[in-house]
Amino acid sequence: MNILLVLIPVTLLVIVVAVALFFWAVNHQQFDDLDSPAILPLLDDPPQEPTPKLPEETDPSTPDM
Repeated sequence: MNILLVLIPVTLLVIVVAVALFFWAVNHQQFDDLDSPAILPLLDDPPQEPTPKLPEETDPSTPDM
């Protein structure tokens, strides 16, 4: 019976934290777009343009061997 004196306040604390986290998420627009993140892995990557290779720069002060 004494355990109820501990479990009831702990449960109420967990509920208050869960409600506070829910309202924080709503206020920070976490639930605005639920469909786009689910399909992002299915989309093709945009084509990447090849980067031009630059010639290697040599230091004129070092002798060639």
